Order: sequence, then C-alpha cells, then structure tokens
Amino acid sequence: MASIRYMFLRVTRQKLASGKTIAHYQLAESVWDREKRQSRVNILYNFGRADNAKAVEELRKLARSIIRLTSPDDIPADHPDWTVVDATEYGGIHVLEQLWSKLGIDKIIRTQAEPLKLAFDLERAVFAMEANRVLAPASKLYCFEQCLQEDIYIEGASSLSLYHLYRAMDVLLAHKDAIEEKIYFQVTDLLNLDVDLIFYDTTSLHFETDKEDITLRKRGHSKNGRSDAPQIVVGMAVTRDGLPVRHWIFPGNTVDVTTVQQVKEDLCGWRLGRCLFVGDAGMVSAENLRSLALGGGRYITSMPARHGGEVAREVLARPGRYHAVADNMLVKEVTIGDGERRRRYVVCHNPDEESRQRKHREQVIQELKAELASLKQEGNHSKRTCQLIAKQRYSRYLRQTKTGKLRINQAAIREAEKLDGRFVVHSNDDTLSAEDMALGYKQLMRVEQAWRTLKSSLRVRPVHHWTEHRIRAHIFISVLSLLLVRVAERACGDTWRNIHNDIKRIKLVQLSGPHGMVWQTTAPRKEALNRLKNMEISKPQTIIKTG
Repeated sequence: MASIRYMFLRVTRQKLASGKTIAHYQLAESVWDREKRQSRVNILYNFGRADNAKAVEELRKLARSIIRLTSPDDIPADHPDWTVVDATEYGGIHVLEQLWSKLGIDKIIRTQAEPLKLAFDLERAVFAMEANRVLAPASKLYCFEQCLQEDIYIEGASSLSLYHLYRAMDVLLAHKDAIEEKIYFQVTDLLNLDVDLIFYDTTSLHFETDKEDITLRKRGHSKNGRSDAPQIVVGMAVTRDGLPVRHWIFPGNTVDVTTVQQVKEDLCGWRLGRCLFVGDAGMVSAENLRSLALGGGRYITSMPARHGGEVAREVLARPGRYHAVADNMLVKEVTIGDGERRRRYVVCHNPDEESRQRKHREQVIQELKAELASLKQEGNHSKRTCQLIAKQRYSRYLRQTKTGKLRINQAAIREAEKLDGRFVVHSNDDTLSAEDMALGYKQLMRVEQAWRTLKSSLRVRPVHHWTEHRIRAHIFISVLSLLLVRVAERACGDTWRNIHNDIKRIKLVQLSGPHGMVWQTTAPRKEALNRLKNMEISKPQTIIKTG
C-alpha cells in the first residue's frame, strides 16, 4: 500500500547530436510503496525545455501561487523539523543594493579597483559602509561587528574584515576625483538631471576632541554652535533636485568666501553646460564675483544688506511696485549704474515671513525690557549685564550709554523693520527674468536640505576619525550615502525616513531544516510594494541562499 508521497521539480538533461545539452522541467511525484519497499516516480506535468521562455514563466507562476499561501512562520508549524534561527531586516539592503547597481556605482568602483589587484572586494566593502551609514549610522567597527557579522546580510561581504573596511576607505579616497566625476556623468545621464543650476554652500562639522592639528582640524566660526571644538568646513554643490554633484573639505578656520575660487575651477572641466552658480550672502565679495564672472561665468547670489552698503543705501531705498511671482513671493527689479557696469538686483518680499519676523522681534523686545528693568537694582557691570551684551538674541537691539547703562536701540529696530521678510538677489545674467532670479535663489534650500540629511539621518557628525585621509574618506562615504537617499526620495516624493519605515518590514528569515539552512524573505506588504514600484525596483527573491 502506497503511503508516502513527495512532490518535487524534476530536471532531466538530454544531450543532442550537436553536443549541446538541454534541460527539461517536470513536476514529479515520488511515491514510496511500503509493500514493495521501493519508490517510484510519476510525472504529473511536463513544463518543457529550460530554454523555452513560456515554460519557465509557467513554472514561475506556479511558484508564486504557492508562496502566496505560505510564510516562513508556517514552516515550523507544519513541519516540526524546520526551526526559525533568526530574522533580520532586509528591505533596506535590497533597495540600496538595487539603487547602487542601477546608478552604476558598483561598476565604477570595480573598474577603479581592477588594476590594483586587491586581496579583497573593494566594491563590497564600500557598499557595506554605505549601507551602514544609511540604515544604522555608526562607526566602522560597529559596521563590521554588528552589521556584517550579525544584523545585516550583504551578498559577497561575509569574507570582509575590519582591516578591509579601513583599507577600502584609503583606496576610495585615492581615486576620489575619478570616481566622483564618473558617478556624476552616470547619474545625470541616467536620471536626465537638470544641471543648468548648481547650488553651493558650506557647513561645519565638529570633532569630539580638544586637539587641533596642522592640516584640517581647526577652530573657526561654527555653524552648529560648537565653537568649543575643532572643526572642518565642508562645501557641497548640488543640482536643483538636491543630488550632490561634488564636495570639498577645507580647514576649520576657512572663511566661506575664500572657497569659491577652488569650486569654480574644479567644476570647469565637468561640462555643466549653461551653468549658473547659486550661493548665499556668505559667499559674496568683490573678488568672488569677479572670479565667477571670468570666462563668461554666470551666477545668482544673495546680497548682504549691511547698513551703509549699496544694497541698503540704494537698492532697498529705491521706490517701485512689487509684483507676485509665486505664493508668498513678491519681487521688484532695481538696476544700479549704466552700460556694462550696471548691476541688476531683485528685491524679494515674503509677506508671511515679514509677519513672522515682526512677531518674533516684538517678543524679543518684551523679554529685553523685562531684563533691563530687573538690572536697575544691579550695577552697570554686573554679570547679567555682560551676559545680555554677549547674547546674540539681545545684543543687536541694545546700545550702551557713556555711563555704561543699557538701553533699547530704537535705530536698530527701525533698520530691522526695513528688512522684515525681504532679501536681495543679484545676478550678472541678463537673460534671467526677475522671477527666474528670485525662484532660482530660493532653490538654494536644496543644499540646506542636504546638510540636514547628512547631519541628522546619516549622522555624519561628530567626526571620530583623527587622520586627515580617514576624515576625507568618511565625508566621501557620507556624500555617496546622501546620493542614494536623495535618489530614493526623488523617486517616491517622500522622506527617506518614511520610505525606510515601509520597506524595513521585508525581513530575511533564516530557517534550519533536516537538509540544511535556508534564507528566505518575507512577502512585501502593500506599502513596501508601492515604494519598490516608485523606485522601479523589483521584489527581492524569495530564497536568497541555502547552505
């Protein structure tokens, strides 16, 4: 009496007269006959030859229909011989791996590594550090101990050691210029990016140490409130879509305006077409504007409205009618001078921002009046008096009399009122309309968004490396991670945090059975499928590996 049945996919091979071997797929059933104490195989269905696309598709449809009715959790319940060993996040790795390959970064790095004859896979080491920076930003030691050995499965990375990660950083930095340029051309062609406008800005990144060095780590003007710690200054150019084009690293005591010349020279050979450099008021100096204009260069910059300068004296004081160009954006064009030396300015006015700034100043003045009233009982040089003068929130609205007493500076308040909700944009490109200049500059916020992503989601700071080459490599890895994040955000129209929350539910489950180990992914939920569709990424394979 037949009592045990086992169904499986049978593959038979046939050798043709030409010497070619072809395979056939068949759905077979193995039946064990207890009386005869032997098994026999019954062919239930013949799918056809393996090189027949229709046969293969039929087989895939059957597999998908079976998988939909099962999950890894069902296997141990139905088959006690199978146990769940571990379950880790896989959705994020799958998305990053696909984007990494889609952008061609893997091939670019492999091409650079090929002549070096390295004893390890450079591309896998770099990708492991990129994935660590995006999914669980931490040190390289954490990347090795937790991600590569325990938490995350990355194909081809199991043989990497901690030394390989640090060695990969050195090699990556040595080929930075070539890799960065190749990635730029690859990404702009693939995504059809608009590179007419290149936005540039700088930020500062501090170190958790008190020691400066002779090259990079210097104390300077901190943009993140850590003037007590040594820092570096990082400059970055991005497209209007917020994708990083190139980055630069300067010593921590570098002034923003001194970085523009190097940026312009480095981007000249990148064939950016009709490229407009867009920078903020911190980049403006007469020397920088001359440098940007040389060779027909075009720029859009915000102009500082310092008291007594041309902007405050002639541009803002010039009468004229504003006209609307966008929601909460009014503009007025002002031209100073004649002929070739004329200068075009656009005064931009945001009524909502004007109201916000006025309310904020009124609150500060009320706080300041209360502070001054309480100072009457103290001397002119008390500790609180010095604190008020030193505090940036209050000092701009204070003046000190000849006797040392503090008073509200009414003149400073009137000057501030003139600038409420207003900023001035200047350009040397006569083909740009006032609207183009205003809206073009407003898109500089793309760089600010990039900085926020680097500092918050990717946790590029504080920097714990102390040698110059490792510091530079750390920033390069972080910028590459930013590129992957921005490509995903651009495709989904959402933040990476929300995207990751949806795709991280795709798990990789490790199962142990009588015949070995199986690593199987869970079926993506609807939210994850939508994210994958938006990014034009296929679902992960059901069976990742066996062993």
